[in-house]
Order: sequence, then C-alpha cells, then structure tokens
Amino acid sequence: MHPQVQALVARSNRLGADPTTTNYAGGNTSAKGQTTDPVTGGPVELLWVKGSGGDLGTLTETGLAVLRLDRLRALVDVYPGVDREDEMVAAFDYCLHGRGGAAPSIDTAMHGLVDAAHVDHLHPDAGIAIATAADGPELTREIFGDRVLWVPWRRPGFQLGLDIAAVATANPQAIGVVLGGHGITAWGATSDECERNSRGIIQAAQAYLDAHGRAEPFGPVVAGYEPLPEAERHTRAAALAPVLRGLASTDRPQVGHFTDSAAVLDFLARERHPALAALGTSCPDHFLRTKVRPMVLDLPPAASIEDTVARLRQLHAAYRDDYRAYYGRHAGPDSPPMRGADPAIVLVPGVGMFSYGANKQTARVAGEFYVNAITVMRGAESVSTYAPIDEAEKFRIEYWALEEAKLARMPTPKPLATRIALVTGAGSGIGRAIAHRLAAEGACVVVTDRDAGAAETVAGELGGPDVAVAVPVDVTDAAAVADAVHAAVLAYGGLDLVVNNAGLSLSRSLFDTTEADWSIQHDVMAKGSFLVSREAARVLVEQGMGGDIVYISSKNSLFAGPNNVAYGAAKASQAHQVRLLAAELGGHRIRVNGINPDGVVRGSGIFAGGWGAQRAAVYGVPEERLGEFYAQRTLLKREVLPEHVANAVFVLTSGELSHTTGLHIPVDAGVAAAFLR
Repeated sequence: MHPQVQALVARSNRLGADPTTTNYAGGNTSAKGQTTDPVTGGPVELLWVKGSGGDLGTLTETGLAVLRLDRLRALVDVYPGVDREDEMVAAFDYCLHGRGGAAPSIDTAMHGLVDAAHVDHLHPDAGIAIATAADGPELTREIFGDRVLWVPWRRPGFQLGLDIAAVATANPQAIGVVLGGHGITAWGATSDECERNSRGIIQAAQAYLDAHGRAEPFGPVVAGYEPLPEAERHTRAAALAPVLRGLASTDRPQVGHFTDSAAVLDFLARERHPALAALGTSCPDHFLRTKVRPMVLDLPPAASIEDTVARLRQLHAAYRDDYRAYYGRHAGPDSPPMRGADPAIVLVPGVGMFSYGANKQTARVAGEFYVNAITVMRGAESVSTYAPIDEAEKFRIEYWALEEAKLARMPTPKPLATRIALVTGAGSGIGRAIAHRLAAEGACVVVTDRDAGAAETVAGELGGPDVAVAVPVDVTDAAAVADAVHAAVLAYGGLDLVVNNAGLSLSRSLFDTTEADWSIQHDVMAKGSFLVSREAARVLVEQGMGGDIVYISSKNSLFAGPNNVAYGAAKASQAHQVRLLAAELGGHRIRVNGINPDGVVRGSGIFAGGWGAQRAAVYGVPEERLGEFYAQRTLLKREVLPEHVANAVFVLTSGELSHTTGLHIPVDAGVAAAFLR
C-alpha cells in the first residue's frame, strides 16, 4: 500500500469513528501522491479519495477512487459552467488510473482542485451549527479570524470545488473553510496536519458554542410534554409503533427504528420544537436521510392511545399532501418521479423518535442523522438563529439526477427485504435454520428462545442488531410473550412474519403419560403457539400491512404413531389452529399456514433432548441410526434436515404463494400415512 494511502485510510478511520466529527457514510477524505505509471515507467501524480457511498469509519483501500491528478485538473479548461456541472461527474471516469477503484463521488473536484496534499470534508455538528447560523459569516470571522474562511452555500459539485480552491489560493494562511449550510473542509501538507486542522476547526467551533451559547435555545419546557418514565415510555412506543410503521409504509414497506435518547426527549419537551422541526434539516447528508422535514405529533403524552392514533392518521394525511405540494412546487420536466410522500422521521413528545428506511441500518442511520440535526439546531440557536438552506435548494439535491443514478445502482432487494420475522425456539435445530434462512433472504429476525444464551448466539451468527436481535421468552407465559412482541416492534418498528416453532416432546405410552407430560407439551405447543399468534396478530392488524403466521406442526398431527399421545394431540391442536386462524385473519390479509416435518434428527433440539433415544427405543434401532431409519420408511428414501423445513418457510412467505392460506406443507420425504386428505 502506498504510504499516502496508508496514512489516508488510518486518518479516515479515526475521523469516521468519532460521531462529533462526521456522520455514517458522510464526508470524504483524500490524499495526493506520486507513484510510477506502469505504462510509461515514469512518475504520475494521483489523487486517492473516498468513493461514492463509502463510510470513513470502515474505509479500506478498495473504497478509494484513484484518479490521475493532471487529467482531473485539466477538466477546469473544459468545465461548461454551473448550469451543466452534473456532466463533470461522468468526466471523472476519464481521469481514473487503471481500474480506478471505487466510483468517484460528487465531491471529487473539491479534493483534486485544492492545492494541498491532504483534504478532509466533514459534517461535524459544531461546524454545521456555525454553517447554518443566520450570521454564519460573522461568527466564522469571530471564531477563526483569517485561518478559516466562509464559503457561501453552493450545491456540491465542480463549481464548489473551484470556489474552495480559489479561497485556499487567495489565503495561503488558511487551513480550511466553513461551507454555508453544509459543513467544513480542511487541508494540510501531511495527513497528520490535515487531521489536526480538521479537529482544530471542530474543537474551536464547539468551544465557542460552549462559551457563548444560551442555556435554553429551544425555549422552556412545556408542561405536560416532559418525557414519560422509561417503562411507560416504551410501553407507549410499542403500542404506537405498528400504527406508525403502517403509515410510513403507505407507498412502500419500511423498517423502523426507535430512539428515546435524552437529546430527542428534551427537544420534544421544549416550546420551540414545532417551529424548528418545520424548518427541516440543512446539511445535504441530513435531509437526504431524514427527508425535507419530520412529522411531529402535536399532542402531549397524556393523551389516550385512541386519540393519539386518530391524530397521527390526520397528521400523516396532511404530511403526504404537503410533500406532494413541495414536489409540485419545485419539480421540472426533467425531475425524477416522486419517490414517496411518507415521512422518514416521526417525532412523538414524551415518547421519542421513530425513523424509517428500506432496511434497519438505513432506518437507524436516519434517526442518528436527525439527532445530529437537533444538535445543530441547538448550537445555531444558542448563538444566533437557525437558518437552513431554502426549500428549493433542498429539492434540487433530494431530486438530483446524480442522486437518482446512485439509487439506481443499488442492488436489487432480496425477497424478504423490509420484512420483520419473529421465530420461536430459534436457539437451535429447526428454529435456528429458519432464522438463518430468513436473514439470508433479507428479513430482520427476532430470535426467541427459552435459552437466552442460545438465542444470543444465533442472533450473533446472523450479523448483529441491524439483522437480528435475541429475546428470551417462555412461550407458555402470556406476559412474557407480550413482552417479546413489544421488544420486536421496538427493535424493528413492527412485525410481518411469525414462525411458531418452539416445541418439545416426550415419547411415552398412554399409561406412562402423566398429567405433567400432557400439560407441558400442550402448554409449549398448543397454548404457546396460540399466545404467540394472538399477540403477533394484534400488531399485524394494527399495521394494516398483512403478514404471515407459520406453524411448524408435524407429520404426527395426522399420523397415529405409537407411544405419542401427548405430542401428537398437541400437534393436532396446532394444525387446527392454522385452519381456524386462516379463516379469522384472512380479512386482514394475514395468511396462516403450516409445515409438517417428520424425522428431523440431525441438528434437532427435540431429538437431542431425549426424544431421539425414546423414539429409537420404540422402533428398536440404535439412536445414531434413527435418521437413516426414518429416511428408509419414506417414499423418497431421503433424510429430512432442519434446512429443508426452513426452505418451506421461505417458500410460504416470499410472495410466490401470496394467495395461499390455511395450507399444510409436508416436509417428510413422503410418508404416505400422513398424506393430507
């Protein structure tokens, strides 16, 4: 790795790891240096710059765009002017060195045209607070003197790069600039100097805000709008989340994220939060994630859930009307189609913030960006007046052709993208396999199991909280089931797909089966799946988005096997629940289906827990050959594995069987005695 690249990546990772410095996937860094041209054998000057869509905190060499500096700077001579500057992004491709690395971003010109070996462009809260203050130019002079200059707002692009380069050339003493409405850019002769200058600008801005800022820039606390106690707050959030997700998914399904940080709750308790929220965010990275402005509930947390939901529906309808009007005011003949009129951020006083996106990471990051925006507003209001860029400029960036092209390059969503699944008994065996398959197909998965450690292990295998969370639950406990469903909606905003998989079995004859044997199997499977379905269905109905409930029943729900009365009867109860719930919930577009596995020995938690030994004894075969025995009695002569059951769950829920409900699918390699009749 070239020494300049090594220093650039290390600096980028340090800057990106600090939330006071920049946001996720926000900002960009660069380095210039000399290397040998493999074609001519002579020296060549290169620019390495973070590519489009990358994240500083996780940047590697492969995330850098690599361009020839002479060709990039030669573009100044053919620049057609600000009215056609979007064409310059395509021109960057003709400046690439070799394969060029990552795709160059719109900010490439800023880095290439500034005559410094290292350049940072960042979006720190303190810097944006100064950049969005009504008297930002004066504050910049007061804070920095002539070391940091003010550059008026200009949409990111080639002309902004020219503007910054001109300031740097005319002011050799300068170490950087404040970009009006946007952020900061700093430079240095070495990587360390550039980083010191970047951090110095941010620290000086923050120190000024700390020393001169008013104590309550958002106004006094409004009586009745104070934060609810945490437990009450989360209970109310869980009640509102399904409704809000359904509203936010009017145009397209969304995943949700809930934030009740102190910064959010304090903002929503203050007198000026409605007026400031209506102004929207300013930094392009902020409003591209959070939309032009949030939707804000105008009721206190003491309002009833019924009144709150009714008001949220009214506000959502008004928000959609306002957004369509915003699009209509600014769209031109060449504007991309409107992408959707639903809010990305919903603010609920006393409770917190709900943010939405195409996946959990996008929803979470949108919320993080709005917390940044609150901090920016606090800083700007504490020393001046918050004055974000105007609505027309926001529209130009939100519906920029280059932004549309970036969206078009996004990979095709996986079949279960935006779907939120809850799987019971997912700590091992069939449940674990189902959780893995659903996550692999794009779902967010709530891994539930009585064994908290096993659930945590599986959630970790799936990739962490943006993909899966673990929730310990005993499905026989109604309160625990309700808590688990609440945890699911707080984690991801709602629920779409429920798999009743938790189970156990004891193989005993009629006379050896005790009341306790009967009760525990019916409690876990018959009662447990009823409790889970009941709580999940409440959420599915509130969302109004349809959904799937899948029961992992058994061949034994149909087949009268020996020494199996309690297990077989419990499975028969589950099988009939499928039919009953399919009939009852169909009007809500909730599909209820079942899967009847048989003989899942390898990888099965039930078989490993003693059932395998008991069934092997019944059939007179060694336990280690039980899977082979089951396979030989099937029509296909094949052993059934947990993955085969998971495949059936995917087929039922991926959309190809959208008009199927009340069905049981055998996954038993063909057991004629268990054919559905």
